[in-house]
Amino acid sequence: MAGFAKSPWILHYDASSCNGCDIETLACLTPLFDVERLGVVNTGNPKHADLFLVTGAVNEQSKSVIRNLYEQMPEPKTVVAVGACACTGGIFRQCYNISGGVDGVIPVDVYVPGCAARPEAIIDGVVKAVQVLERKHRAMSSNANRDQTLYFPADPADAPEILALQRVAYRPQEELYGGEENVPPLVQTLQELTDEFGRTRFVKAVVNGKLIGSARARLNERAAEVSRIMVHPYFQGRGIGRRLLDEIERSLQNVDRFETAVGGKSEDNIVWLQRQGYQIFQIEPAAPADMCVHLRKERA
Repeated sequence: MAGFAKSPWILHYDASSCNGCDIETLACLTPLFDVERLGVVNTGNPKHADLFLVTGAVNEQSKSVIRNLYEQMPEPKTVVAVGACACTGGIFRQCYNISGGVDGVIPVDVYVPGCAARPEAIIDGVVKAVQVLERKHRAMSSNANRDQTLYFPADPADAPEILALQRVAYRPQEELYGGEENVPPLVQTLQELTDEFGRTRFVKAVVNGKLIGSARARLNERAAEVSRIMVHPYFQGRGIGRRLLDEIERSLQNVDRFETAVGGKSEDNIVWLQRQGYQIFQIEPAAPADMCVHLRKERA
C-alpha cells in the first residue's frame, strides 16, 4: 500500500463545470504547487487511476460517462467531488438537465467545497482521499484473511460489480495477449454483460457484502459452457475459484457435460482446470497468433 500512498494516480473528469474548478485543479500541477513532486500523477486512463476527481454538476449526458469511468477503475478506489457544483449541483441544481452532485451517480468519499475550489483545498482533499484509500486497502486485506465467503446466484443488479471485478481480474492478461483489445472480458460493456443474464446463469462470491468472485455458464442442449471464473486478486489462493466452479456446476442438474475454452497462453488456467477434472478435447487457432484450448468434463 506504500506505493498508493506515496504516488496516487488521479483521473480528472469535468462533468459540466464552468471551468473554474478545472483551472484551479490544473493549477495544482503548475510550478507554484507542483503536486507531481509529491508523487501525484494526473492520468487519463481509468484503469491506472486510484482517485477519481470530478468537477462540475452532473447532467444527463455526463451521468453515464461518470459511471462508466468509475466502473473501469480497479479496487480500492476513492472519489473526490471538487467544487460546489460537484458536491451538490451548485447554482445549476434546479436546471432541467442537471441531475445534481456526483454522489447521485457514484459514491463520493471526499467533498471539496468552493466556487471555485482553491488549489490548497483540492490538495487537502486529495490527501484525505489517500487516507480513505489506505483504509479501504486495509479493510480488503483483512477481509481476505477471514473465512466469511458466501455464495449466491447473481442477478442483473450485480452486473456493474461483476464488470468491475472482471476488469480487475483479467487485467494481468492484457500484457500476456498484447493489449486489452485481445482480451474480450476487458472490452465487454455493461450493456453486453447485462444482456447475458437472459441466457446465462451467474454465481457470485460475497465477502461482507462485497462481490469478490463470479462464474457463469450458458446452456447448450445437454452441455453447459462454463466461462469467466474470476476472483479478485486480494482473495485468490483461498479455493474460492474452485468453489465457484462447484456451485455453477451444481446449479445445472440437467446437463451431461461441462465445457470451457481458454487461451493457449493461459497455461496456469489450463492446469487449474485439469485439476478440477476437465480434459482437453480440441485445440484450434485463434487470433492473434494464439491457440484456443477447449476442455470438457463429463458429469459424474
